[in-house]
Amino acid sequence: MRDNIISEKDVMQNQTAHPAKIAARNVQVYYGDTHAIKDVNVDIEANTVTAFIGPSGCGKSTFLRCINRMNDTIDVCRVEGDIRIDGEDIYDRKVDPVQLRAKVGMVFQKPNPFPKSIYDNVAYGPRIHGLARNKAELDDIVEKALRRGAIWNEVKDRLHAPGTGLSGGQQQRLCIARAVATEPEVLLMDEPCSALDPIATAQVEELIDELRQSYSVVIVTHSMQQAARVSQKTAFFHLGNLVEFGETDKIFTAPEDPRTESYITGRIG
Repeated sequence: MRDNIISEKDVMQNQTAHPAKIAARNVQVYYGDTHAIKDVNVDIEANTVTAFIGPSGCGKSTFLRCINRMNDTIDVCRVEGDIRIDGEDIYDRKVDPVQLRAKVGMVFQKPNPFPKSIYDNVAYGPRIHGLARNKAELDDIVEKALRRGAIWNEVKDRLHAPGTGLSGGQQQRLCIARAVATEPEVLLMDEPCSALDPIATAQVEELIDELRQSYSVVIVTHSMQQAARVSQKTAFFHLGNLVEFGETDKIFTAPEDPRTESYITGRIG
């Protein structure tokens, strides 16, 4: 069996001609005394969907939340190591986490529209970040985001109705529209389809494929079928370690590590 950890050398060898959008080196995450993430090294490319897979509690979502510093909101959580987006250290003291989260959008497991109108859900981020100089510009931003969220045609005649009145699948696409309204460069998705029915899941998966034209998308999913459908790269996490990372087709058909093969074939999980 290979060592637990993908080394920095492995990462460099696995690099393609594409520069990394997100580069993580020797990332450790602790919750109090619990070592939740151990020595993670990974390069995530631009305009690619990268899936994080692995059993429950293996560290997928914890590592995802490192990329937009959501773990900062947990008192007992400590992050060590180096994470860079376009070469910038996102944990540098000069980096404002609020501004970082405008650049790194996030969509959660359960659709969570604000208790506001559809319009105000999408306009919220652009307003607080000062992205529009007037109402006409804000209207344009909202329409563009709702189109990117593949929900404009369904809501354009009821923009002032509450976002909470939409179906589950529509709410999730509204949340995706809200996440892209600040023109992020990276979009993080934590189990975005787990609360959705199969039809809504198919719509969101189709949308994810379109979004990678404009963003680096990182998705945590329990569904290996979903990872195989939507991603170009897959990372397999187990017990806090990044065991294997590579082209999705290769991970699912010819994994190098026995633990990856055991998970994919259902022997561990």
